[in-house]
Amino acid sequence: MNRTNDNPKFVQRNEDLELEPELREAIGNFKSSLDAWSDNALSRPCEIAAPARVNWTRITRWALGCAVFIGTVSSGIYENHRQQEAAKVEAARIAEQQRELVAQHAKEEADLMAKVDSDIAREVPSALEPLASLMDENQGTGN
Repeated sequence: MNRTNDNPKFVQRNEDLELEPELREAIGNFKSSLDAWSDNALSRPCEIAAPARVNWTRITRWALGCAVFIGTVSSGIYENHRQQEAAKVEAARIAEQQRELVAQHAKEEADLMAKVDSDIAREVPSALEPLASLMDENQGTGN
């Protein structure tokens, strides 16, 4: 396949240009070299590279290493979470005991205050009851 003067437009353009003979020869040589290289590149068979052999041992070791790492990290995270939950339960239990203790003290205090109120609510203590009855009789007949 000779491409040197296949295109009439190219030949016509070259003829229209007035170039020095050495330049015309250099351009012609360049064009023929380019055509030869192009023909050679087109006729060369394509080479397909075989895929690289996979090293399954290395991949397996890497995957197992990742699995061990993930297992270790996740077990640490789970243990930390479990300890936090146990601490929350213990704190809630202690808070409930404290609330019960406070409620018990409040009830005892309320009972004591009720007893004091009942003792104070009596007009006359029991030891002075006979004197109080005399006072009531005098108030009713007097003034």
